[in-house]
Amino acid sequence: MELNGAVAVVTGANRGLGRHLAAQLVERGATVYAAARRPETVDLPGVTPLRLDVTDEESIRAAARTASDATLLVNNAGISTGTPLIAGSPDAIRLEMDTNFFGPLAVTRAFAPVIESNGGGAVLNVLSVLSWLHPAGLGGYAAAKAAAWALTGAAREELAPRGIAVSALHVGYMDTEMAESVPAGQKADPAEVAAQALSGIEAGLPEILADETTRYVKQGLAASPNAA
Repeated sequence: MELNGAVAVVTGANRGLGRHLAAQLVERGATVYAAARRPETVDLPGVTPLRLDVTDEESIRAAARTASDATLLVNNAGISTGTPLIAGSPDAIRLEMDTNFFGPLAVTRAFAPVIESNGGGAVLNVLSVLSWLHPAGLGGYAAAKAAAWALTGAAREELAPRGIAVSALHVGYMDTEMAESVPAGQKADPAEVAAQALSGIEAGLPEILADETTRYVKQGLAASPNAA
């Protein structure tokens, strides 16, 4: 997909990776709707702030009406509550699923007809290495991202005949607020991750693996579960 001249909607664009994605899309010649639950927190020059709460269906429908010229959707908004599946709060687990799975699903359902009516385009889902690696302490997040990976694959097949390519971005820890407790040497630069993601969209890649940890884990999926 050519990003110069594209019209992009980026969820969670007020901070972290989403802010870098929105800024770099502008640099590549795209028109950008920078979506956030509180659009007044969007401070990027050259973008149009857009109210969008991925857990609020009416907010999603209103955003789709406003951004009726969209050709690219970036499902970036997400949360991590650090909740295990067995001992953790069911409400926190539901919040993880609502934000990280049902949210991107609802936003994609709302914007797919918009993108199709504008001649086709692309959807990028920001996932995680934890789509494939499931540590107990982050069980709620890992389960939601695994579900979002399945969503991405199914949506790719369903939307392809409508002229919409669907890609997944997988990455480990990034130097953002969500991973502020992680040592700096273990975190990827979100600006570099954003650049890889956008280049992947332009190249039509179905999956973009943004760091060594993610590439290593993905390769290991083919190994026998009983291998030493």
